[in-house]
Amino acid sequence: MQFDYDVVVIGSGPAGEGAAMKLTKEGKKVAVVDARGQVGGNCTHVGTIPSKALRQTVFNIMRYQRDSMFRRVGELSNVPLSQVLARAHKIIEQQVTVHTRFYDRNQVDLYFGQAQFVDAHTVKIKTLEGGKEVLTFGSVVIATGSRPYQPDDIDFSHQRVFDSDKILTLDYPVHKLIIYGAGVIGCEYASIFVGLGYKVDLINTQAQLLSYLDDEIADALSYYLRELGVLIRHQEQYEKVETFDDCVVLHLKSGKKIKADAILWCNGRTGNTDGLGLENLGVTANSRGQVTVDKQYRTNAQHVFAAGDVIGWPSLASAAYDQGRCAAAHILGLKDTPHVEDVPTGIYTIPEISSLGKTEKQLTEEQVPYEVGQAFFRHLARAQITGETVGMLKILFHRETLEILGIHCFGNNSAEIVHIGQAIMQQKNGGNTLQYFANTTFNYPTMAEAYRVAALNGLNRLF
Repeated sequence: MQFDYDVVVIGSGPAGEGAAMKLTKEGKKVAVVDARGQVGGNCTHVGTIPSKALRQTVFNIMRYQRDSMFRRVGELSNVPLSQVLARAHKIIEQQVTVHTRFYDRNQVDLYFGQAQFVDAHTVKIKTLEGGKEVLTFGSVVIATGSRPYQPDDIDFSHQRVFDSDKILTLDYPVHKLIIYGAGVIGCEYASIFVGLGYKVDLINTQAQLLSYLDDEIADALSYYLRELGVLIRHQEQYEKVETFDDCVVLHLKSGKKIKADAILWCNGRTGNTDGLGLENLGVTANSRGQVTVDKQYRTNAQHVFAAGDVIGWPSLASAAYDQGRCAAAHILGLKDTPHVEDVPTGIYTIPEISSLGKTEKQLTEEQVPYEVGQAFFRHLARAQITGETVGMLKILFHRETLEILGIHCFGNNSAEIVHIGQAIMQQKNGGNTLQYFANTTFNYPTMAEAYRVAALNGLNRLF
């Protein structure tokens, strides 16, 4: 059978783009369908890009406020978020332009509208102009991303109730904000809003913040958020949310009642699969709208693949792009294409967190004889120069072989710093060793020097 396209990709975020670019460069005829009207997906328009741009603006404000030479920025309380987000909107436009050019240059056909599968090899597109397109395909990649989970008993249409997409439209002054859910998104927004001068109550349904992190790093984040003024409430569950014209009241099952100007709901995400007609492909989604895949990113239907947030964990833009490329490689029949693993964690709180590899708790449970090397940023000349002295680099390594087992970083530019350790951890044939950092000359002063300091600190513990 002759198809219109070798592969149709649903979604133009990182996963969809990664798949489309890999396929077209290998000579396949590819179409990308996106419901938004512009490329980039949720990552560009309501997720990673705007939130990180907002974070950077708030970080700059906080840095100037700490510096006695630059305390002329004035009082920051009650600044409408729309003003702070002005820079983010410009970056979104720039990203759309750049990524649109990628598709044009690689001759990938773009369709904008709502996709719905008619049968195993046909998709119908209701275009944004109200028309209809019908495409046939040999294989398909579902990369539709996710959206914030919204419990049915909460009125998200109310002007004082927000999720992590809607919060970017906040246009009135807020003195106190409740953030329900202390995962990555909740912690990131807690540090952003407290940096803008808001009072923030962070409601955590778990016993500690981000429990999958190394305990010391999670504790450092908790301590620093409290230092900034965030009130963290652990092991709490909501009973109901009352909304009024001028406030919201969160009722917790513990009996607490918390009143605030607004509430930001950050408790889970849902895959964007409703309305796609997955049943016509022979594919089903779970209760959170997520699609199950194997290590080739193939669903239970042989010609249907999925990648990115729509398949769930780790729900990172960085991983999504590689997952899309991996799915494309398997469509192409390329052998020995590795499953996307060992993805570094990047959490853009203020300051940042990034980690890769095992935690102390994991190594202890596995009875691995490990040791710790530490470098505190307050001791580094570069950190003292920039004034960003909060944080540390922590290297976990095997006592006998000196193999690096984990890198954990808390502090400014952690998401950049971790990649130095990642590069060494990927070395084969004995190249992954703490000695590399102890014996390598680093520029001075730099934050990269933290690796040498941590390595020497760790080696000193062995003697």
